[in-house]
Amino acid sequence: MRIFSFFNQPTQNISLSAAILALSTLLSALLGIWRDRLLASSFGAGRTLDIYVASFRIPDLVYNLLVAGVLAVAVLPVFAEAFQKDKEKAWRVINNFFNLFLLTLLVTCFIFFLLTPWLIKFVVPGFDIAEIQQTIWLTRLLFLSSIFFGGVGLFSGLLQYFNKFIVLALSPLIYNLFIILGILFLSPRFGIFGVGLGVVLGAFVYFCLQLYSCVSCGWHWQRILDWKDPGIKRVFRLMLPRFFSAASQQINLLITTGIASTLGLGALAIFYFSNNLQSFVTSFVGVSLATAAFQALSKAAAREDRSGLLSNLSLTFRKILFWSLFLSFFLIVFKEPIVRILLGSGKFSPEAIQLTAAALGLFSVSIFAQAEIPLLLRAFFALQEAVRPTVIAVVSMLANILLSFGLVQWLTVDPRPREILSSFLGNLNPEALGFALLGLPLAFSLATIFQFGLLCYFLRDKFKLLDSHESRI
Repeated sequence: MRIFSFFNQPTQNISLSAAILALSTLLSALLGIWRDRLLASSFGAGRTLDIYVASFRIPDLVYNLLVAGVLAVAVLPVFAEAFQKDKEKAWRVINNFFNLFLLTLLVTCFIFFLLTPWLIKFVVPGFDIAEIQQTIWLTRLLFLSSIFFGGVGLFSGLLQYFNKFIVLALSPLIYNLFIILGILFLSPRFGIFGVGLGVVLGAFVYFCLQLYSCVSCGWHWQRILDWKDPGIKRVFRLMLPRFFSAASQQINLLITTGIASTLGLGALAIFYFSNNLQSFVTSFVGVSLATAAFQALSKAAAREDRSGLLSNLSLTFRKILFWSLFLSFFLIVFKEPIVRILLGSGKFSPEAIQLTAAALGLFSVSIFAQAEIPLLLRAFFALQEAVRPTVIAVVSMLANILLSFGLVQWLTVDPRPREILSSFLGNLNPEALGFALLGLPLAFSLATIFQFGLLCYFLRDKFKLLDSHESRI
């Protein structure tokens, strides 16, 4: 029990919390790199890995619409405000929301489970019938992980409020570890489905760890189901704009997946690996600092402490910008050696290494923007302002979709942009098979920088309005 007591210890300041999350993200990234190396060496950049990547799209759609970011940013501000006034009422709101949310999640997963055969045909139009059938079965298996992550999404908001960042940091490590175990011990017998089993087991253990920690904070399940509760209405009002924001991101990803599935064998896997490598950096710098800062931002907003809120936001913003620019430059310069060292083994070919490195270089252009966006979004949600970031996300999604189609087509038919990109990316042959795939990370980077600029502009405008209002009072 002592080890559980250690993991349940609260941390009392943003710097320590961010350090714990950053260390966890680093360790999780190392496990993630090991996971991707095992996937690359075991299956190569071919259709098997394309099936694995595509199988996450519909479960991830459900997860991101209902869970990822939506729960934490909606529940934490409401719970923080209610807990300062009436603890018993705050726990009642959380229990009521947990029950309503779980019911909604189960019904949604069941509906999508039934619709999977029809939806998959639109997600991967480049797959043949046998590949589509494999994708359907693996997709249905992964819906179990979406259900477990539903509980994780709610619990993480509570754990942030009580500063339980150690258990928040531990859980992703366990999740990645189980995926690795699935690759090592289950995939030799069950193929790519063994990896899927590892995903589900990892999600289950992730859920159990956070459940234990929430119980230690004082949460106990109660049989409440009241749609009319004012606290529930406030949570749903905050969730609704974020829901549309998450929907725009998932539609974006689905369309990107569809485009990649038509660009040849392994295109989806290459996009997946390069995106994962740059995501490790953005998570390490941006998400860890933004997550640690969010509880301080929410509490400052609940106390109407505008100066404290702005001070925390400004300090965290500058830290993220410094580290993200440094790491972005590092990835652009050393992209190919990094990919060769991390993924270049087994069935992962030299051509796949070159394309993955090129995609990583294009993703890295926008790392500073990707790292800052989680913080800017949390600043909006701490102020219980969700409409503007939602509109911005939708506009950015449309920009990304248009750029993806346009750039892929341009790189396919016109040799001039291929030569320009080739000179920027180094030794990559502009006539290489799959070169048009690079239009996807380039479109992503341009749209992300555009989203970052809009968020900065409107958040600055939001603080000006608050200052103007306070001066009149």
